[in-house]
Amino acid sequence: MAEAGARIHVEVVYAERDRVWSRALMLPDGATVATAVADSGLAAERPDVRLGDDCLGVFGRRVKPDRVLRDGDRVEVYRPLLLDPMEARRRRADAGR
Repeated sequence: MAEAGARIHVEVVYAERDRVWSRALMLPDGATVATAVADSGLAAERPDVRLGDDCLGVFGRRVKPDRVLRDGDRVEVYRPLLLDPMEARRRRADAGR
């Protein structure tokens, strides 16, 4: 059991084609993904980024905003897909013919 006042270190990242936005945070033990994203300042700095419930993950796995974080977690905010991966594969295969 965590001691009262314990804090965890997490990182919030948002990757674009040519750069990565990143913030390291110290949060209270028991903080959630939603708390980390809100405290990161991403929405204020990047109002163009869509912050829906379906675009969040921790270390490459999609999670819900209420997921409790652990020390060292990396919260990822995902961009929407521009093209379905299966369609992209089909196009590459057709181009190779």
